[in-house]
Amino acid sequence: MDDPVVSVIVPVYNDPAGISTTLDSLLTQSTEHDFHVLVVDNASTDRTPDVVRSYDDDRITLLHETDIQSSYAARNTGIRNAETNILAFLDADMTVSDSWLENALDTFHATDADYLACDVELTLPETPSLAARYDRHTGFPVEQYLERQHFAPTCCLFVRREVFRDVGLFDPRLASGGDKEFGNRVHDAGYRMEFADDATVFHPTRNTLRSLVKKDVRVGRGLAQLQRLYPDRYGRPGIPPRPSGIKRPDRDLPTRDRLAFGALSRFLTAARASGYARELARPTDTGADPALNGPPRL
Repeated sequence: MDDPVVSVIVPVYNDPAGISTTLDSLLTQSTEHDFHVLVVDNASTDRTPDVVRSYDDDRITLLHETDIQSSYAARNTGIRNAETNILAFLDADMTVSDSWLENALDTFHATDADYLACDVELTLPETPSLAARYDRHTGFPVEQYLERQHFAPTCCLFVRREVFRDVGLFDPRLASGGDKEFGNRVHDAGYRMEFADDATVFHPTRNTLRSLVKKDVRVGRGLAQLQRLYPDRYGRPGIPPRPSGIKRPDRDLPTRDRLAFGALSRFLTAARASGYARELARPTDTGADPALNGPPRL
């Protein structure tokens, strides 16, 4: 393999099927660019590392992050071990279009981007539940995130290595919202942020109410942590900031769906509020760990 031009960093925890799906998708890319895949196992307790090792492909490297249970910490381990000037990030349960890498790199170079977001499409199962249909409807409006809130999800992101050298890595203290916090640092530092609408990644919907509640509780925790750690940017703890994404059902939906989605949205708002309140009730860690003083540096 020639020297790769991009490193694709994929954190994973206890997801053998998901990482297999993602690797299969990556390895069939239609591109002239050489790339390296860094899978960072975040202390899985199942056969996930063995699944990664089963791929006999020199484009794949298995790394381990065992000190901190955090997808952001796992991504930081990938960043520290990458040797390319362009770093891409995917999640372990995603697939990519055949031309994803080629199109993303074309846009990256054509726009002279420092930080590039990709398009995300949520995929429904054959017989979607109410939870799945709601998840797809509220979705990933990535272009809106980038334009209005100056960040992109870490499941669909390209970043120049020099940006991490300048502004630091992801903050592993955050349960959620680390993508937003990092993107806001990048924006505040004046880097060029662009969107590649023809570089598409596919993310499965969350298909159960339980999975939606789990996500929103985590988001609520992340909102409280953002305020506790960065009050000048996100406000003092006590009044939760509005989360990202579309939360209100479109008026064009059938009445039945609009009513059901509206009720589900209110229920999940309560779940998010519970996560926020529980996080605020936790005692502040006053330990001397240097990692508690801010995002780690490259």
